[in-house]
Amino acid sequence: MTKKTSGVLSSAGEQIRKARLRRNLTVKEVAERAGTTAVTVLNVEKGLPSVSVGKVLSVLNVLGLEQDILLIAADDPQGRELQDEILPKRARRTKTDRKATPSKSKKRVIAKPKKAQ
Repeated sequence: MTKKTSGVLSSAGEQIRKARLRRNLTVKEVAERAGTTAVTVLNVEKGLPSVSVGKVLSVLNVLGLEQDILLIAADDPQGRELQDEILPKRARRTKTDRKATPSKSKKRVIAKPKKAQ
């Protein structure tokens, strides 16, 4: 695991810890409500990579922050740029192209059927 990834997990864990403390909840209370152990809650707060996303979500749910998980990759400017590169570019016709190609709006001349003799 890279230092950057470890740092992100550690920061997320610290934010979860602060949210718990703001709500005046103990680790044991959060663990009971989340249906897990106090050790797991402490591991979430440490930002350990071994904790499952489901356990993190359970802890967030107890804190009333379960919707925050939806913010992951919600705003993805790099992904949108990559997607835009793949989309075909639509080229506009020039005036020269329009003159060379007959317009669909011009009136068509339809030959009249010959009379039977």
